[in-house]
Amino acid sequence: MKIVVLQGSPNRRGSTWLLADAFRRGAEGAGHTVEVIEVAHADIRPCTGCVRCGYEGICVQKDAVEDIRQKILGADMLVFATPLYYYGMSAQLKTLVDRFCAFNSSLMRRHMKSALLAAAWNSDGWTFEALEAHYKTLVRYLAFEDRGMVLGGGCGTPSMTAGSRYVRQAFELGQSLQ
Repeated sequence: MKIVVLQGSPNRRGSTWLLADAFRRGAEGAGHTVEVIEVAHADIRPCTGCVRCGYEGICVQKDAVEDIRQKILGADMLVFATPLYYYGMSAQLKTLVDRFCAFNSSLMRRHMKSALLAAAWNSDGWTFEALEAHYKTLVRYLAFEDRGMVLGGGCGTPSMTAGSRYVRQAFELGQSLQ
């Protein structure tokens, strides 16, 4: 299976990276091909709502999205990896997700598998409720098949995350894919 991980943290080598890297290692160990796209460091501009794409065409903006689009549409699975910022995905990842409108129907037709990897400082029981609801809505709308979530509460720093059970869970999620 070909997997694309959309790594949405601006913090290279941070907690989200640790989860995404563990997932990648697990999935590659199980024989899958994984490409991690550093969304937060790509040239991705916000959707302007001009609709010149016709909701299924090339966006008029000339940035990294067309290349990312081709990678996503060539994959069997899409993984959203994000730090939890004010109870949602990072703005960098959300900016890319908003641009999905230019290839919405193509995404829906793919019936891709998906997963969510997230890290948060907070570890209250309700910490991930809004992000989880958003992810489940995306999965439902885009006709994806959810393969799992790793929601790393109490992962505010890389050392906190490295010592947590969540790195192992991300590895095992990647490893379990068929």
